[in-house]
Amino acid sequence: MLLGSRQLSNENFIADQPVNSTVRRLFENDRQGRDKSSPFFTNYLDAQSGIHWLRLRPDCPAKFTNELVSDLCDFHFNFSRHFTEDVNSIGQDSIPGYYVMTSDIDGVFNLGGDLSYFLELIRAQNRDELTLYARKCVRLVHQISNSFNLPLTTIALVKGNALGGGMEAALSAQIIVAERHVKMGLPEVLFNMYPGMGAWHFLSQRLTPKAAEKFILSGKTYAVEELYEMGIVDYIAESGEGEEVVERLVRREKNQYLAARNLRHAIRKDSSVSLKSMLEFVDQWVENAMSLQESDLNHMRYLIRSQRTRGF
Repeated sequence: MLLGSRQLSNENFIADQPVNSTVRRLFENDRQGRDKSSPFFTNYLDAQSGIHWLRLRPDCPAKFTNELVSDLCDFHFNFSRHFTEDVNSIGQDSIPGYYVMTSDIDGVFNLGGDLSYFLELIRAQNRDELTLYARKCVRLVHQISNSFNLPLTTIALVKGNALGGGMEAALSAQIIVAERHVKMGLPEVLFNMYPGMGAWHFLSQRLTPKAAEKFILSGKTYAVEELYEMGIVDYIAESGEGEEVVERLVRREKNQYLAARNLRHAIRKDSSVSLKSMLEFVDQWVENAMSLQESDLNHMRYLIRSQRTRGF
């Protein structure tokens, strides 16, 4: 079932809203179970490793459709709400140590925003709907970058190409593990736009602000080795070995888990990006989109055709 969009009013998204019953059943009754409530992803807790996995299904859209973003935001809200209640009633040991997001779509982590939808809204000059979509995307990546306001480590396991908003989603995690064959990049400048859903904020934490700006304006697609050398990717896995590398990383941290968790929590509090700042940035992105010329929209159409050949 689709869970629907939700306006989250505060940065920690711990609002007075009921926890989705399907999610609650998963967490309370079957900690090894797999959630069947979403047509887009499965999620489950591996109690032995302490990893909570979220995996996009093989037939999930390869782009961030409105429905996919709504479903992910809703799940993350309930995930945070449930484990926040666990901390208050049981203690921090009840929280997974790691949250890993990955994709089982063949060759794709995520190819970014829904360009067909962008084009439709820009042509109609529908600023309100584009703003609603963009702000929802920002809330999604902010949830991840804020570790759901929980003391856990977020990991992006990138087993397929991550472009545009797909790369922004990966950048929102504290650790990026990417398989060697993967390509990543921010192609928005090819149609006179820039990535507005967190790329600059998150790249500025891994690079200098000037280097982040240069990366975005290049519009290039990069190999994993290049991204590792820049400090954007943290670990390289051989093709097909991404899950093994994540599990090995978690095992290696086992004896220092408390220190690792608390250090990352302190770093996040010290350098976290505010939701307010990200929303202001994306509002400027919407204004840029509304001013695109016909030549820019033609370039966007070219990318739409190109992405469709890859199941986009």
